[in-house]
Amino acid sequence: MYSEDLDKRLSSELNGNLKRAVLLWMLDPVRREATIVGQALRGTIVNLRIATEVLCSRTPSQIQQLKPVYRSMFGAYVENDIKRQASGDHKKLMHAYVVTPRHEGPEVDGMMVDSDAKALFKAGEKWLGTDEKTFIRIFSERSRAHLAAVNSAYRNTYGKPLTKAIKKKTSGNFMFALLTILRCADNPGKYFAKALHKAIKGWGPWGKDGTTLARIIVTRAEMDMQYIKAEYIKKHGNPLDDTVHSATLDVNSVVSNLNNYMLVCPVLMLFRDLNIWQRLMGHLAFLVIGDWGREGFYNQSEVAFQGSFTKNYTSKSLQKPWYSVLGNHDYRGDAKAQLNPILRKIDSRWLCFSMQDLELALRESNANWKIVVGHHTIRSVSHHGDTPELIDQLLPMLEANNVDFYMNGHDHCLEHINCFDSRIQYLTSGAGSKAWRHDDKKHNHCEVHYFYDGQGFMSVQLNRTDASMVFYDVFGERRYQWNASRQLHSVM
Repeated sequence: MYSEDLDKRLSSELNGNLKRAVLLWMLDPVRREATIVGQALRGTIVNLRIATEVLCSRTPSQIQQLKPVYRSMFGAYVENDIKRQASGDHKKLMHAYVVTPRHEGPEVDGMMVDSDAKALFKAGEKWLGTDEKTFIRIFSERSRAHLAAVNSAYRNTYGKPLTKAIKKKTSGNFMFALLTILRCADNPGKYFAKALHKAIKGWGPWGKDGTTLARIIVTRAEMDMQYIKAEYIKKHGNPLDDTVHSATLDVNSVVSNLNNYMLVCPVLMLFRDLNIWQRLMGHLAFLVIGDWGREGFYNQSEVAFQGSFTKNYTSKSLQKPWYSVLGNHDYRGDAKAQLNPILRKIDSRWLCFSMQDLELALRESNANWKIVVGHHTIRSVSHHGDTPELIDQLLPMLEANNVDFYMNGHDHCLEHINCFDSRIQYLTSGAGSKAWRHDDKKHNHCEVHYFYDGQGFMSVQLNRTDASMVFYDVFGERRYQWNASRQLHSVM
């Protein structure tokens, strides 16, 4: 039994949309999307709508990754298959969108934005006819950030959304492609939340539009499902995973469990992506441990995000991957959000899954160093002090799985603490804020190796046998260094 090819085994045991979803889920993300596009363009029944949605909702780098995989799988260029199957303005737009390189950064040129908004108005609503060439040129050549800015400028200038003009002046697959490009440039989470709701509403999910439900969940689970879920509950008031679970429950419990697994477990996939970056670059670059104070604005086109991140970290040495752990102040745009009963329900559920995921990852890890990163303190002698809930619920898991370091923010200081009855080193790096409290409780049964109640940051260097943690102040001066190895610990 176990020597059988797993794909063949699953293919023989499953059927219908469940079979397609499971087999797709087993593929890596790029091969998965190439498979979907290939089946849509080269299958017995050609489905241009599926191919259009997948391609027009992807970034330029994702499309560039897909193209050689598509070529190796189907022996054809995806752009040639588009030209062979599509027609008219839809064909021209799709071909241009796939072959034209586009900028992916957040920078936009305000004058060009205004010029494009004016050109689109002139090409569409201003005259009786439609200048499709202008729409094709702008939508295939401009970045997502630029198109999002054009969408906003169009509304501000002409008093109506650009989507309304597209619906009025275009039709069919050409209209669908334009709307998909624009909406995914503006807010991909909102776009897919709407698509999922439409797939569920009114039918059994494995009936008329079960294919859409399965395809979106499978392809977005490792990409941006958390944002889709946030947009869904904002619009409809019900958690997406509950809605999908209820809709699929009567069809097949395996289907329901599969969908909910993919909806609630994107965290493990993220760590796989981090491992890829590590292999490519040799390091994980920058890790931010919460409380950026951006009031929930995480889209790179948002002014708040640019003001707190993009325009601040401009040095060439900082142009590396950044990873962020959210803190309590990252939600400060809605002070009552954490009191919402729906959010409490989500939080408790997410906590359970996160704890399970963490325990599984720690138990199965053979890493030389085991490091857990969170926003809140476990041990601290600063303003917030120890966190009893984490000591009761999280710490036993960390100790049982031989975790070496727990790194956190929350307290606006630099700290290194070690308790006498544990191997875990507690490292606080929360001193990036302008606000600090100048308080040191000193009420802690653990040993405080270092405490600095000022601004600064921490750097970490690791190899197979040695670890080095350095605390710097805001001026870049080294204030404290601690080295560890598999054989000994020493303080310098």
